[in-house]
Amino acid sequence: MRRFIEELDRGQSTLFPESLEDWIADDNPVRVIDVFVDELDLGALGFGGVDPEITGRPSYHPSVLLKLYIYGYLNRVQSSRRLEREALRNVEVMWLLGRLAPDHKTIADFRKDNSRAIREVCVRFVELCRAMGLLTEASVAIDGSKFKAVNNRDRNFTRAKMERRMAQIEESVARYLQQLDTADRQEPSEALQTKTSRLKEKIAKLKEEMQRLHALKARMLATPDQQISLTDPDARSMATSGRGSGVVGYNVQVAVDIKHHLIVAHEVINEGSDRAQLSPMASAAKAALGVEKLDAVADRGYFSSEEILACDKAGITVTLPKPMTSNAKAEGRFGKQDFRYLAGEDAYICPAGEKLPYRYTTQENGLVLRRYWTNTCQDCVIKKTCTTAKERRITRWEHEHVLEAVQRRLDEHPEKMRQRRETVEHPFGTIKARMGATHFLMKTLPRVASEMALHVLAYNMTRVMSIMGIRPLIEAMRA
Repeated sequence: MRRFIEELDRGQSTLFPESLEDWIADDNPVRVIDVFVDELDLGALGFGGVDPEITGRPSYHPSVLLKLYIYGYLNRVQSSRRLEREALRNVEVMWLLGRLAPDHKTIADFRKDNSRAIREVCVRFVELCRAMGLLTEASVAIDGSKFKAVNNRDRNFTRAKMERRMAQIEESVARYLQQLDTADRQEPSEALQTKTSRLKEKIAKLKEEMQRLHALKARMLATPDQQISLTDPDARSMATSGRGSGVVGYNVQVAVDIKHHLIVAHEVINEGSDRAQLSPMASAAKAALGVEKLDAVADRGYFSSEEILACDKAGITVTLPKPMTSNAKAEGRFGKQDFRYLAGEDAYICPAGEKLPYRYTTQENGLVLRRYWTNTCQDCVIKKTCTTAKERRITRWEHEHVLEAVQRRLDEHPEKMRQRRETVEHPFGTIKARMGATHFLMKTLPRVASEMALHVLAYNMTRVMSIMGIRPLIEAMRA
């Protein structure tokens, strides 16, 4: 007769109690956290409380709380209250902290008060990866993704949202007033009196809401971007890839190593556009890798003439597609790419074979532009497929050769766009899955940046443990 495996008696005592060390295997990831934090100079990184006060109640050493947070972010436990519970019931956390059990206020204050130092810890792990030979290829993919803030969409106002909300309130007030007029023409009754009272209460509440919105509108118009968030003042409404969709949150920028998919540099911003982020992110990745030259690939959202030129001057070779901003192709006409430039003659050759010589130089939005056209367009047989104006004019930036080099690289290596997608969407997907539906838990940009640093550190640590193995990683950190 088969029998089930029987559990032990809960009241049974043992002569030799098991130690915590017996519960933690040699290849347990918690040992990586322990060694990594112990090897850090927390005082040099800027953590407060490294040197204890002479008087007062003893405090927890920063290493204890840092280990707790790294463990939490590795295991999808980011809340200070949940971490407090884990310290009381989780054997791995008991081993890691030496059975210390900080309260949730102490845990939360540590993350809040050591924002810059926590970000430095993330940088130190990237330096460790480089020292271990994991970042040998000077090639990265750059991308940005929108992450939700703790701020609800209903508590974020832009000019358009404000006007739309005010118009809705005015329509509701007008509708209720009309219902009151209708009620006044009916025979008095108890039910009618109840309905009238309810309508008046609704109108009063809507008028209060309108007054509140007027006050918020004044604050909103005083901000540089004419946007205001009530829960997290730094969160901003941003468009996402889905049509008509958006999120109130932050734009997280990352530069990811092509070979191992490690995040070598990241930044949290509250600007919805990626257009001004190519040079800063590529330069940060170049510094993190410690190289003289860097190859960077990005999507069309990063295309900016000034940013590409800045990368070129900094020794960064970028590959990215140019967005189609002209309607010529969509309307069946020739685009600028159909015109061939003759560098020796400083002229363009049009699809009909005519030469468009240089005419004059102008300056727009800080860019020096050269203009080209010919007077033979009126007699051209294919003019209708070229331009609707009197003649077709071509504009050339003074550093256009840099943009042409970018296009040549893309034409020669179209697989780089697929490589970019496979590289940079991996960490974003992993981090968002770990963060859950709420995403960021903290408010204001500096604190959100520290929270993101912990997520990036947890992601990189997981990747390195998968690549190297836990025991070799511990040995490398101790070396």
